[in-house]
Amino acid sequence: MPAFAIYRLPHTDRSFLVQQTEGEPEELLVCNELNGRQGFVVAPFEITAEQPICLIRPDRVEEYDGQDAALEKILDTILASADSSSAASAERLHSNITIPHPSEREYYSIDFANFHAQLQAGAFRKLVLSRCVEGELPLAADGETDARVSPFELYRRACEYYPRMFIALVYTPKSGLWLTATPEMLLEIGEREWRTIALAGTQLPGETQWSDKNIQEQRLVATYVAECLEQFTDDFCEEGPYSVRAAHLMHLRSDFTFTLPDGNHLGDVLQALYPTPAVCGLPKRESFNFIKTNEHTPRRYYSGFMGMLRPCDTHLYVSLRCMNIEGTHCRLYAGGGLLCDSNEEQEWAETEAKLETMRRCIATRRT
Repeated sequence: MPAFAIYRLPHTDRSFLVQQTEGEPEELLVCNELNGRQGFVVAPFEITAEQPICLIRPDRVEEYDGQDAALEKILDTILASADSSSAASAERLHSNITIPHPSEREYYSIDFANFHAQLQAGAFRKLVLSRCVEGELPLAADGETDARVSPFELYRRACEYYPRMFIALVYTPKSGLWLTATPEMLLEIGEREWRTIALAGTQLPGETQWSDKNIQEQRLVATYVAECLEQFTDDFCEEGPYSVRAAHLMHLRSDFTFTLPDGNHLGDVLQALYPTPAVCGLPKRESFNFIKTNEHTPRRYYSGFMGMLRPCDTHLYVSLRCMNIEGTHCRLYAGGGLLCDSNEEQEWAETEAKLETMRRCIATRRT
């Protein structure tokens, strides 16, 4: 199956198709190799030879009004070319999406205790703990016993449900097929300025005040972003923090705008920024190494980043609220930032709330 991406930017109703018609995406092992490149990039949390940054060459780039039938037909044609390997890999997944695996809560409790002990001992200022839920895609609405809801239908639902988010359905041979509906922009480049954000803290709408834990967590991320930008420019501005809504959750956000003397170093900026404390922790390198060694579930391309690279028109987003689709099955991912005063039950509830973003997309529809 050829590599492709279908995506929609926040607050728009236009979808874009990016397809590499021949060969496989270029594989990169460090972010700064993206300097001067173009295409749709899919990056993992941990970059390895088996799990590289994949750059989809834009052999075909088309724009569509919403998620129209022509785009659906094109995607059906692309997916029809898939070989049996995707079906075989799907056999590894086997549990009901609405009921946690019996050991899932136990695993989270073990991980939380481990992570929290490190925080209380002062080894880290922040750590992000993630988890994964396995499930099966629902039957299609037409009632056919062997037909599952299509990847395009999942993409269409995400676009409908989450107009404020970046929505993407992406496939490469290395990454597999992923759907994301993420609120977190990593880096945007326009004609005159660059933009990034610091997004952290989570609560339900209607809660009137942010807790000290959420405020502190967001401040850590914002301070980190500012320190990264200082390596490249002294011409940047921070606005915020302020509350923003993402699906059924609220977050704290600060906006950064900046200029660079030389605009050809996008990869270098990404190398400094990523992974941010919003998905990793502080100190950055030490927390990254701790997470990849101690989390029960490998993150793969969850909490990496993806998006389109083009001169003066780049949009990259952190891959949150993710679903990895394999045949008739899927894996959903979510995580949350832990500080020294974090509470396990509250953090578990936060991951459950974040998982609801993708759970809503795969919920069986009644006609």
